[in-house]
Amino acid sequence: MPEEEIETQELKERLEEAHEHAKHAGHAGQGHGGTAWLTWLSLSTAIVAVLAAIAALESGARANDAIVQKNDAILHQSKADDEWSYYQAKSIQATVYAVQAEALAGTNGELAAKLRGEGDHERDDRTEHRQEAEKEQKLVDERNEESEHSLHVHHQFAKSVTIFQVAIALAAIGALTRRKAMWWVSMGIGAIGVGFFALGLLAGG
Repeated sequence: MPEEEIETQELKERLEEAHEHAKHAGHAGQGHGGTAWLTWLSLSTAIVAVLAAIAALESGARANDAIVQKNDAILHQSKADDEWSYYQAKSIQATVYAVQAEALAGTNGELAAKLRGEGDHERDDRTEHRQEAEKEQKLVDERNEESEHSLHVHHQFAKSVTIFQVAIALAAIGALTRRKAMWWVSMGIGAIGVGFFALGLLAGG
């Protein structure tokens, strides 16, 4: 799996940890007043963690899709190579028959006609193999394009996961230190993560 992918279980644990920090900090500061924002910090952190979990799942799914599509492209490329090899072999054989027929045209007309017929048959087969090779090559291009697109979507979600993690970490620090400014910074960073998350959804759709 790609390095950028974050396991959902790990994100869940980080969510629970951040939530506990916020909860304890909130209890500790109840007697001092002005800590109601810690409740909102806990809620916003939970929302960011949920988005991070979804983004991680989407990132992993798109990475897997890219691998499958690339493998499919390799398979079709192998088939295309085989068909082009058959095409070349048929071309060579048709040329050999044509040369032999020409050489025997003056001495053995019946055999020459037979050889010309064999040459025509080889050329017909050659056309079929060329068409099949072109068909497989088209599938190769399509699968490669799909793989690149899946990787692009994967990268958008992977970026959002990383940014969400930073936001969660800063929110946890804000809860522990009871610094409201740190929470606002984490929410700003989280908003950037939401942007990449939205880009992933739009690209994937």
